[in-house]
Amino acid sequence: MLSYRHAFHAGNHADILKHAVLSLLIEQLKQKEKPFCYLDTHSGGGCYDLTGEWANKKAEYLDGIARLWPQRDQWPALQSYFSCIASLNDDALHYYPGSPEIARTLLREQDRLVLMELHNNEIDVLRQHMHRDKRVALHHRDGFEGLVALTPPTPRRGLALIDPPYELKEDYDRVVKTLAKVWQRWPVGICVVWYPILGKEADRSQRMLKECEKLGIPMLTAELSVQAQSPTWGMHGSGMAIFNPPWQFEQKLEQLLPALCELLAITPQASWSINACNQEQ
Repeated sequence: MLSYRHAFHAGNHADILKHAVLSLLIEQLKQKEKPFCYLDTHSGGGCYDLTGEWANKKAEYLDGIARLWPQRDQWPALQSYFSCIASLNDDALHYYPGSPEIARTLLREQDRLVLMELHNNEIDVLRQHMHRDKRVALHHRDGFEGLVALTPPTPRRGLALIDPPYELKEDYDRVVKTLAKVWQRWPVGICVVWYPILGKEADRSQRMLKECEKLGIPMLTAELSVQAQSPTWGMHGSGMAIFNPPWQFEQKLEQLLPALCELLAITPQASWSINACNQEQ
């Protein structure tokens, strides 16, 4: 249940999609002076050593952030994302920030962070990385249960990231049930669900998305696959489902994903897609 450690996957293509979209959402919320709250259900350790043993077990970052980082000056839309990475490194790419660290770096003095993590070791590492930041509330608890319990947040404006590892099949169902409950309690909030796209025999993401669509919440999905889908296992891509997306956010994704797909492609079958449903007319 608690065997997943994100350090093995830090900085891969899925992280880039997740954190690029997250940074764009945070920057859009910051366009108004009013404070907002960021909630994270599966926070992890907050920061990862790309030179460490775990990150180099499969070295997934080499086909991820290691490709993008040298070209960072050519991506003006992602400068806030790159500023988070730069704050942890000198010229060489040594450390990679997780979602909590990206949010902590980008949020303002008046904003708040609510971070949840169930893994005993990860919560200890996360606590160290947060440096006793007064804006941050740490919760050693199940993120699905915690998000429902802690919404609506104060302030009510805000963004929640739901990104379980999906090692358990139940995670897919728990995402849908959690969204339904949170939407009832916090209809003004933006919820973002990260999900893996696996081989045909293993993939459950599309069924999950269909169940999410039935909730009737305005929904925008952005998917990026770096190679063709295999018939069995393996993660070839990932997606971000944005519920209650900000106005005109789809256009920002349309400007970002084609170039990101071209840069991160492993095979010619790499692809991207954006889909909207339950949108208000």
